[in-house]
Amino acid sequence: MALYLKAAEILEKAEQKKGAVKTLVYESKFQNIKQLFALVCETQKYSSVLQEIINSTKLLKETKLRIHLAKVLVYDLLIGHGVKCGGAWKTMMLKHCSRLNAALARIKIKRKVSRNQDLLPASFQQTQDDVIPRYVRVNTLKTTLEDVIDYLKREGFSYQGTASGLEDLDRLSGKTFLCDLHLQDLLVFSAKTVFHDHFLYKAGHIILQDKASCLPAFLLNPQVGSHVIDACAAPGNKTSHLAAIMKNKGKLFAFDLDAKRLSTMSTLLLRAGVTCHQLANQDFLKVDPQSSEYKEVKYILLDPSCSGSGMVCLRDEVSEPQDEGRLQALATFQQRCLNHALQFPQVQRVVYSTCSIHSQENEEVVSACLQQNPAFRLVYLLPNWLERGHEPFTECLRASTAKTRTHGFFVAMLERRPPQTDKENLVITTLASGGEEKQDTHQSGPSDEEQENMETENEQPTNPESKKKRRRNRKKHKQQES
Repeated sequence: MALYLKAAEILEKAEQKKGAVKTLVYESKFQNIKQLFALVCETQKYSSVLQEIINSTKLLKETKLRIHLAKVLVYDLLIGHGVKCGGAWKTMMLKHCSRLNAALARIKIKRKVSRNQDLLPASFQQTQDDVIPRYVRVNTLKTTLEDVIDYLKREGFSYQGTASGLEDLDRLSGKTFLCDLHLQDLLVFSAKTVFHDHFLYKAGHIILQDKASCLPAFLLNPQVGSHVIDACAAPGNKTSHLAAIMKNKGKLFAFDLDAKRLSTMSTLLLRAGVTCHQLANQDFLKVDPQSSEYKEVKYILLDPSCSGSGMVCLRDEVSEPQDEGRLQALATFQQRCLNHALQFPQVQRVVYSTCSIHSQENEEVVSACLQQNPAFRLVYLLPNWLERGHEPFTECLRASTAKTRTHGFFVAMLERRPPQTDKENLVITTLASGGEEKQDTHQSGPSDEEQENMETENEQPTNPESKKKRRRNRKKHKQQES
């Protein structure tokens, strides 16, 4: 009963533009976040069909239900996995089940379709390009890739080797699976493969994580034994991935403002065998970069709150014009977070990522921070990746269902520039003060020996006397200059 009440509440708030579905779900602090998120997304997708069924059967009048609660109940009864609650609601829905099924059948006949999914609006119709495979990350803190593959093969799964392209993912079906093209510890299964009740999942040997979500930790690639910050850490999959890359050595500082999400995350990390972490129920923006506690931090992963517009089940929000005010507020927050991350004195790499498709939250945030932090530059990520950041930020990565078979995502990596030489600093100081740049302040000429070698390489051999003469002329010329 609590599931349906909470789902109805979130649907209503989403329609009133009080927040993105993903944000509203996580803020609800509901015990089973995944179950709630799936129910809300699926009900929202079928909203127009459910409205038509409810209207034609006059369900609201007969049951006194409110529209959003009626939608989630009718969805689960007719399209989902059946009404999960007991008591009066289940009795009531079963009483009207025949009429509701008949209404659904009439709609299918009217539209000349046989499957429920064919009733969806065009923006929700799934083509082959829209199907996201099931990605499973092997948790190397508890097992190995080889052991997981062997275990699955003994259960009847068929290992097909390493994928060579998207077409290999599209051909997955039944119990066939592949190793991912880019991430060696990531396995790929057909979209309908279920692992939530599998032993390997419950034991923490595998993590159910979309490929795009695995990219930030994989690209940050902190050294074993290093000090790392996961700035907006919950629900914790990226944190456990970082710990695996670090081999549980070093220090992994993880921050999140939501105490309940942090508590859930603690349980997840315990199951994953993470021991190098230090959780803090704290706003990352209030963490002092100059604190001695973080003086050795060289790597930061920043995945801040965003619109969630890259999530496949939120396409209705993407297809409608976005609230510019809300996007701007998010972008301002994201920019503050990224600027803050760049203030840690020893940080060498910062990975910034979002599950948003909007440039305001992605390239524009990165652009603004680079202008304010000239000591950092972008790193060109995965040259063979199919989808790049919008011009001119092609160093960054984008992801989408059509081009990468993942949820929509954005990743950028900012790296501290190498220390400048004294002569390079002189040029910068001169230019900043309005002076002219002189050739000899930033580019030293070849030494006498180098000059002589260059001349020797470019000329025919000459006698020793001519070499001595040239050397005397150069020394005389330098004395006159001084």
